[in-house]
Amino acid sequence: MSRRILTLDPAADSVNLAGIMPANDTIVALSSPAGESAIALIRLSGPACAELALAITQRSKPLKKRFAHFANYTDQQGVQIDECVFTFFAEGQSFTGEAMLEIAPHGNPLIVQKILTDLMARGCRPAEPGEFTRTAFMNGRMDLSQAEAVSDLIRARSDRSLEVAQRQLHGSVGRKMSELTERLLSVMAHLEAYIDFPEEDLPGEDQAGPASELRQLIVEIRDLIETQRYSALLHEGIKTLIIGEPNVGKSSLINALTGADRSIVSDIPGTTRDYISAFMMVGPWRIEILDTAGLHEAGDKIEQLGIDHTIEQAETADFFLLVLDATAPCPTLPESLLERLTPANTIVIENKTDLAGAAERGDFLPGLQHVRTSLLERKGLAELREVWLQSIDASLTQPQGDGVVVNARHAASLGEALTALELASTKLRDGELSELIAADLRDAVEYIGQVVGRVDNERMLDSLFKQFCIGK
Repeated sequence: MSRRILTLDPAADSVNLAGIMPANDTIVALSSPAGESAIALIRLSGPACAELALAITQRSKPLKKRFAHFANYTDQQGVQIDECVFTFFAEGQSFTGEAMLEIAPHGNPLIVQKILTDLMARGCRPAEPGEFTRTAFMNGRMDLSQAEAVSDLIRARSDRSLEVAQRQLHGSVGRKMSELTERLLSVMAHLEAYIDFPEEDLPGEDQAGPASELRQLIVEIRDLIETQRYSALLHEGIKTLIIGEPNVGKSSLINALTGADRSIVSDIPGTTRDYISAFMMVGPWRIEILDTAGLHEAGDKIEQLGIDHTIEQAETADFFLLVLDATAPCPTLPESLLERLTPANTIVIENKTDLAGAAERGDFLPGLQHVRTSLLERKGLAELREVWLQSIDASLTQPQGDGVVVNARHAASLGEALTALELASTKLRDGELSELIAADLRDAVEYIGQVVGRVDNERMLDSLFKQFCIGK
């Protein structure tokens, strides 16, 4: 994606248009959501922005940089399309690093389409998904982890995921990778001094310092890789299964928690034949909650399939809400399911406490937290949410210190770095040649560099940025 860019004179408040590239190297996209709105936003990036701004607004002087200008948008036929606000960003002073122009017309889809059609008739090219952010990365305006954070910030659906995306956008991952790299380079310098200058008057080769630093780096990188699970939970939601026998109130529970009739409530056992999912918030956490088929002796093959799906979902669940009927005997649960239930990931809900004969069930799985509810009367829901939030906060190990959280791509590269460091540490312990240890350390530095984008992998970049929305 190499491009020639406009040359700017920093001392002047105008753009030097000498040697400008054709307008088809300038990209354009609607950056606000499609549909009617008060104001829309159209963004352009590329060498023709300054020239286009003059032609569209029919001004004799260039737009002042980073100032909002109110002017008419006039198309190539001289027809006024709308009154807009124009903002020009000079090369090196914009999000992409290229000259940029932002146009804010009224949010009428017809007006927006007329402007986009005119800009493309003037030679602009429709931007591909993520092309603005990719251009910013290619021009060194941000590292690859920050570019990913732009997408994460747009897609954040909870307070926690928003916090992590903002930290990453401000360079938390990049700073951590730089710190790890500097420490690795220091170890390498120590070892390579003995490789490059074996006959110099150097002190005896002391491996204790490098060995200790390598062990510390290995521990830190392992901890970083572990944060990938936290990242997945933030973006995908904490997968929570509602489980229990038929007619204990599982469907009533998901309806009460989500505030919508997601599941059919019926006195007929086996009404829920397969799982039903919904998303909700518990405090700052996004939850994917699933109402599952009742666990019992199935009456037919279809019902058994639903129960089998419940067991399958339990294998990948993060949290469980086990619902009991406080008026009935305690259930017998499958052994494979019981193995997944722990005090950290399960709450037992004793439901139907409003009915005669409702008894305390604290002796059933006594190691787990219990909450008593009457879903019919909407009693106990506030306590359930409070206990649930406390359990999530306690069970999820949140990143300490600088709060760095890595995603799956970061974790894969750090995993390769970890393997190289463990090899180097073993060779150092066994007294192998410094040259071999240094080679492993160089591999580790390379893998750490991949996290922030020191890579030459066009296919990987294509795949990453295609996940972005158009206009960003």
